[in-house]
Amino acid sequence: MKDFFEEIYNDYFGIEKLEKENEKLKKDLNQIGLNFNDNILPKIEVANKNVPTEIISKEDKDKIMQNLFLDIDNLYITDDSKNLLKKIIEYMRKYDEKIEKEYIPFNIQLVTKNSDLVKNIKEILVKSSETFHYTQTIKSNEIAIYKVENEKKLSELYVDNGVIIFKDLSSFSSLDEKFQEIFLNSLNNAMEEHSKTITVVVGRDNLEILNIFAKKSFLLDKHFLFKIEEVKPDVQDVVEEVSECLKDSIEINDEFRLKLIDYISNTYPKTNLDFPDYRDSLCKHIAFYKEVPKYEQEKSLEEVFAELNELVGLEKVKKVLRDLVDLIEFKKKSKGELDIKNINLHMVFLGNPGTGKTTVARIIAEILYNLKYINQNKLIEVSSKDLVGEFVGQTAPKTMSVIEKALGGVLFIDEAYSLASKGSTGNSYNEEAIATIIQAMENYRDNLVVIFAGYTKEMQAFLDSNSGIVSRIGYTLEFEDYTTDELIEIFKGMMKKSGFSIDEEAILEMNKIIDEYKNTKNFGNARFIRNVYEKSILKHASNTRNKKSKKILKTITKDDISTEDLLKM
Repeated sequence: MKDFFEEIYNDYFGIEKLEKENEKLKKDLNQIGLNFNDNILPKIEVANKNVPTEIISKEDKDKIMQNLFLDIDNLYITDDSKNLLKKIIEYMRKYDEKIEKEYIPFNIQLVTKNSDLVKNIKEILVKSSETFHYTQTIKSNEIAIYKVENEKKLSELYVDNGVIIFKDLSSFSSLDEKFQEIFLNSLNNAMEEHSKTITVVVGRDNLEILNIFAKKSFLLDKHFLFKIEEVKPDVQDVVEEVSECLKDSIEINDEFRLKLIDYISNTYPKTNLDFPDYRDSLCKHIAFYKEVPKYEQEKSLEEVFAELNELVGLEKVKKVLRDLVDLIEFKKKSKGELDIKNINLHMVFLGNPGTGKTTVARIIAEILYNLKYINQNKLIEVSSKDLVGEFVGQTAPKTMSVIEKALGGVLFIDEAYSLASKGSTGNSYNEEAIATIIQAMENYRDNLVVIFAGYTKEMQAFLDSNSGIVSRIGYTLEFEDYTTDELIEIFKGMMKKSGFSIDEEAILEMNKIIDEYKNTKNFGNARFIRNVYEKSILKHASNTRNKKSKKILKTITKDDISTEDLLKM
């Protein structure tokens, strides 16, 4: 402890004494007519023995500090943590300039699962300590706690390093209890004897850090007063980092970028991987295969309904589906004891383009699969051209091939009204396709669900064309056009899912665009919004080509909203 207090004395009083002597010498020189020169005065030595003694100019310190703050702004930590880290660096500088007199040991609890973040914070602390001479040495060590074999090893760490990172804390509780006791006592002694060493304990969560000090909880409050907490990178952060690591191995064009956003949006929020592992794994896959991987994950019934509930509007459709699920589950619970007829699940979807028909059909497939009503979680989407042949004898086999492919799942026939016969001889093929489908609906009613979809008016003509269709339909769902407010919510949802925020002027611009296009022929509802969303992302990428600010890169503005090449009809 004697050395410790001598160091404090030298820091506070030795330097002040030398400064006073310098001031006196300046006055004496001026009195005898000599201009003083700082170079002939005694130098104020840095107290830290192992820190390089070369003097860093104020201008260089300003630049270093500015760069450190930029580095902090780019860290995946909370805003409070960023402000704390900046204040720590500011204090180091003030202490170096003798504005602050008290030396504060900046020991840190770092809560993160991100190995990159640990490395980046270590580099920031080391650079700050080197610049402002705050630690006993500029050396650092990042070590798993189980590798600290004994008290001697711990002592050597504190003698040799200015920044020490303790990680892999989960292993601590499995170590011998006697070792745990010795380690904590030794850690306490080392931190008191080497106060000019910054200690960082890295835990995957708060509990992991608390468990380390469970036997001596006071040590946490005594030494680790500063906490830095991670925030998980959002979708756009991941997209940018993956794009950066792939820039030398693959062409990142607009089509690739949209696929990448789509993949990351649907997989990253659900992954159990740490961010660096997720990013690196994805980069390696794309670098090798030269394409974005496909994704397919089974969902629980709760997850499927959560996805359904997240859809904007469609309240009538949602209610029908909830009632349907209740009926199927009730039938299963009865185990045949109640006289409940087989449930006819063949459906008709009525509505304009982009009102969510295909999306709901996919959700229905997932619901029925979860309820074990169908054997496979699959949706086969076709149109009339996939069913009707060009020559005599082709249609029935072609339609039957599609049906066989859909067995065990859901067959979704979009724009089914185009199968309706209008009396021409050419449409006899269409009648053959309908007859084949009706027969399959009867023969495979326990192994196939058929959904016919299309415009409300045109679909009525289709249903009237063959009485056999209507008699086999169990549910008719009508998909209403979205309101302007609902379309805005859909647009916001798409942007949010991709990691973007939207400013108010951009929202106002979207309102104007929707009102301008909404009453045009064949307005695409959510499909229209999807087109504007994609065009706006591409325009935003162009508008921010030379920008580096994360806030700017993640914010969609009025200038980004694009309807380029969208047709009005």
